Amino acid sequence: MEIRQHEWLSASPHEGFEQMRLKSRPKEPSPSLTRVGANFYSSVKQQDYSASVWLRRKDKLEHSQQKCIVIFALVCCFAILVALIFSAVDIMGEDEDGLSEKNCQNKCRIALVENIPEGLNYSENAPFHLSLFQGWMNLLNMAKKSVDIVSSHWDLNHTHPSACQGQRLFEKLLQLTSQNIEIKLVSDVTADSKVLEALKLKGAEVTYMNMTAYNKGRLQSSFWIVDKQHVYIGSAGLEWQSLGQMKELGVIFYNCSCLVLDLQRIFALYSSLKFKSRVPQTWSKRLYGVYDNEKKLQLQLNETKSQAFVSNSPKLFCPKNRSFDIDAIYSVIDDAKQYVYIAVMDYLPISSTSTKRTYWPDLDAKIREALVLRSVRVRLLISFWKETDPLTFNFISSLKAICTEIANCSLKVKFFDLERENACATKEQKNHTFPRLNRNKYMVTDGAAYIGRCQGCEAPWVGVTQAVVVQLCSTVCPGEEARPWEPLLVNGGKWRSGNRMVKTGSSSLKYLFHGLSYILEDIEDTFP
Repeated sequence: MEIRQHEWLSASPHEGFEQMRLKSRPKEPSPSLTRVGANFYSSVKQQDYSASVWLRRKDKLEHSQQKCIVIFALVCCFAILVALIFSAVDIMGEDEDGLSEKNCQNKCRIALVENIPEGLNYSENAPFHLSLFQGWMNLLNMAKKSVDIVSSHWDLNHTHPSACQGQRLFEKLLQLTSQNIEIKLVSDVTADSKVLEALKLKGAEVTYMNMTAYNKGRLQSSFWIVDKQHVYIGSAGLEWQSLGQMKELGVIFYNCSCLVLDLQRIFALYSSLKFKSRVPQTWSKRLYGVYDNEKKLQLQLNETKSQAFVSNSPKLFCPKNRSFDIDAIYSVIDDAKQYVYIAVMDYLPISSTSTKRTYWPDLDAKIREALVLRSVRVRLLISFWKETDPLTFNFISSLKAICTEIANCSLKVKFFDLERENACATKEQKNHTFPRLNRNKYMVTDGAAYIGRCQGCEAPWVGVTQAVVVQLCSTVCPGEEARPWEPLLVNGGKWRSGNRMVKTGSSSLKYLFHGLSYILEDIEDTFP
């Protein structure tokens, strides 16, 4: 015991300290434990690395997705912007053949066309106009590229002895289909026409308008567009009666592509409703009106400065910048200073259906206003036939009663009975199974003329009609009476003023329309 203590004491202090430090050190791990720890550390480190890589990839993926969303949103915004630009800018398409207000033709020629029923003769001095049949045939003979026709009736190929003109017109249309001339036809869906079916088989494009689905009305429009240059607007539909048995009148504009530019959009509007059961909430810019009552087409008609615009009805079919038909009529009456001459098939401010009646006094009120407040002369020519509503006479009597106690109130009304006027008709012509009518529909004042299809007995928001309003811009020459327009559309030698000579055949627009009004000016009240 002492020796061990001595030995320990004999050791140097430094050596003792080293030994104590060595004893206090932890033991070295075994090689196997070292490898396990290394593997565990490596796996943890690898997992950390994988997690960081995954997080980085996730960040990149989210970033790329955000970029895709942003790019997609920008593309959508760009597409919408382009669509808005294209809808805001009036781009002429193929339907308008590149026409624009800058390059269209506004130096036009105008001619009246009229159908005089068989057996109805006039005095030798009465002005005669181009026949409706000849005017239509002239348009078809001029066709080189296209013929667009809107009509509510399509009955040309008939076996009646007086249907020969209708058959010739039908044969001419068939001939055009074989000459690579584009034929587009619009009709009412209720028209069960073999003529349309035959033309369709030959390549004509036929569109049926189902007005019942829109407002329970019917198509009444009647106009032609030929080669995007020539226009017909009038009362006659494509039926053989209009070319032989009915009294019809219309107007033809030759080489008047500026007017076509506007009327073509009405035709395109009708065509756009094919296979549709409702009217779109927003019309395409291509269907907007080019001219209206506020912005009239400035043109020359037979070398006379004039203004014109096309109206349409019902209001449902009037996109932006399109004048409503009844508004056009009101504007013509409001602008009249001396006279208003009106020819209609019926005069009844009531629209009747199987379930109810609708009263629309606006037109009647306008006439009363012109009579009472402005002392404007008013002449009415109304057709009389077996379907004339008895209430018509009540409204006319009420209208005439206004002038009983008012000074300078001038109103005259004539009921036109074609059967009674047709004194020269043969027994075969009188023994017919259909009514012979005066179907002229027009209005002429001292400042403008309205020519269209307004019936005068139906609310203008029901039927589909169109009309053209023409106003004279030139001043009156010294010594002449300020009457550039005179009611034009009804010929009748019995109504002709005996001391007035009409210059027939004159190309002057003034004298052309002079032959339209002289008849109504001197009529006397005639009731059946």
